[in-house]
This record gives sequence, C-alpha cells and structure tokens, in this order.
Amino acid sequence: MKRSSRLLSIMFAAVALAGTVFSAVSARAQQVIKIDGSSTVYPITEAVAEEFQKARKARVKVTVGISGTGGGFKKFCRGETDISDASRPITSKEMADCKEAGVQYIELPVAFDALTVVIHPKNDWASALTIADLKKMWEPAAQGKITRWNQVRPSWPDAPLALFGPGADSGTFEYFTEAVVGKAKSSRGDFTASEDDNVLVQGVANNRNALGYFGFAYYAENQKRLKAAAIDGGKGRVMPSAKTVEDGTYQPLSRPIFIYVNKKATERPEVKEFVDFYLNNAAQLVKQVKYVPLPAVAYKTGLDHFKKGRAGSVFGGKPEVGLRIEELLKREARF
Repeated sequence: MKRSSRLLSIMFAAVALAGTVFSAVSARAQQVIKIDGSSTVYPITEAVAEEFQKARKARVKVTVGISGTGGGFKKFCRGETDISDASRPITSKEMADCKEAGVQYIELPVAFDALTVVIHPKNDWASALTIADLKKMWEPAAQGKITRWNQVRPSWPDAPLALFGPGADSGTFEYFTEAVVGKAKSSRGDFTASEDDNVLVQGVANNRNALGYFGFAYYAENQKRLKAAAIDGGKGRVMPSAKTVEDGTYQPLSRPIFIYVNKKATERPEVKEFVDFYLNNAAQLVKQVKYVPLPAVAYKTGLDHFKKGRAGSVFGGKPEVGLRIEELLKREARF
C-alpha cells in the first residue's frame, strides 16, 4: 500500500513537472512582437519577420499590420505596438503624443524608396510627367475641375482622369503631397484612396485612364500590369530605379523609410533579438523585396544607436523632401 502511495506521489510529481515545463514552453511559444504602420515598409518588415520566425523555430510570433504610417504611430504612441513601420519621419505632433504617453522611441532608417507614379500599360501619352503636371492633377484646387487628361496638357486625350492614391493616414500620401503640392496632406479629395497598395495596383491595372502612386516594391511586383512614369523634377526625365535612387537623380520622389522601436519594449529579449536580426539582415532582404538597401555603415550605425538606446529623431518633427542617402548618413553619424 505504501509502495502504491509512493508511486502515485511520484506520478503526480512527474505530471506536475511536465505541466510546468509545458507551460514554460507555451509561454515562450506565445511571445508576440506587435508591429503596425506603413504599407510601403510592410514588405521589408514582413520578409524580416518570416525569416526571424523560422530562425527562432516559431518560439516568437511577429504580427505585422498595415494601417498606414499615421495610423501606425497612433497605436505606437498609445503603447499598443512594439515597433512602427514608417515611410516618413515622425512628426512633431506624433512626438508630442508619444512624450505625453511616456513612450520613448529609437528611430532606425532601414532602406530608401523610389515613390513611383504608375499608369496603365496602354497609356501612351503620359510616360513622362513633370512635377507641375502632377501638381495640376493633385492639388486641392483640382477637385471637381481637373477631371480629364487634356485639362492637364491640351495634347493629351479628351478622356476621363481616374486617380488612385494612399489614404490620409499614409506616410506616402504625406510625402507625395509635400513634394508635389508643397504642403503635406494638401490634396484633392475626389480620388480612390486606400491604405492597401494592392487595391491601388488593381485600380490602375484595370483602367487605361488611371494614374496612381505608391512605393517602388509594389510596382516592381506588378511590372506586367503597370507602367512607371519618368519624373522630371527640373533636371530632365528620370525613371525610378535602384541606380537613380542611389545616385540621387530621382528627385524629389526618393525618400528614406524607417522602423521606430519602443525603447521600453527592448527590455524584452525577443524584441531586442528581432531588431538585431532586422538590421543585420536588412541589406539582403531589402534588395529581395525591390527596395534600395542603405550602405553597410548605415546599418552598423543603426545597430550602435540601438544598442546604446539612443532615443529621438534626427528630423526634428518636420517634413523633408529630396533627402539623399549621403545626407541621411551624415545626420545619423552626428546623432
């Protein structure tokens, strides 16, 4: 009888130990890193997340949402996410919101993007556009008035102008309006808007009279369905490409893109490991998803800032247009 009792005690102890081990493993398996924000940065972060989860054998779950740069910062500054994808620097209003909520952030540039203006492949009249052309289409005064292609240029067809672009929470929308119209978020409102760039791709691909804009990766993935327009920023026509971004000739629609990391979240080992992994693998994965990787020194500087917990932004909360890679590197070096 005593022996049976001892055996039962040992069995219960073994079950309890197994339960404890299982719980610990489950807890590790349920570690979650929450990311949201820019649809432009999404392909990079999603690629990093997939590789990281494979490397960690699914012990860490990384969720990546797309609510636009502005929408992502709203969640980030409320402390709802660990990392925010951003296709433009944090604004002074967002900086104030984060400060009020006690959220400190580490700003990390991860790539350069060629914001790409796209048309239907059968559009044979607007293969090259000036900034003045784009302004005439997109400025607030165009609403309800500039509705046909020949109103932009008389030599263009008397055909309806169908416009597709990111929504108001998009950093791409803010950058484009700053670069083209001269003021962020200053735009006509009668266009088809979406935070999902795939919706914009579909819209332009299905309409010969359409024009839209989004990050280069979405154009690169859909080159058989779309045509990129050359942009004349004042020094001649230039096509978007890795080369023209690197040499600084694709202006003013070339821009850095970022991740912002909640400093407190880096106290969690899985977040720290993820950001280390991101910066160490960014160059390869950025190129894989058709963006322009930064020079190796930029990722090294970013890692150094991250390890030192260097919080804040080098942009002062103000929108900037036409920033080149070398200027970004100088700022990062001085930070």
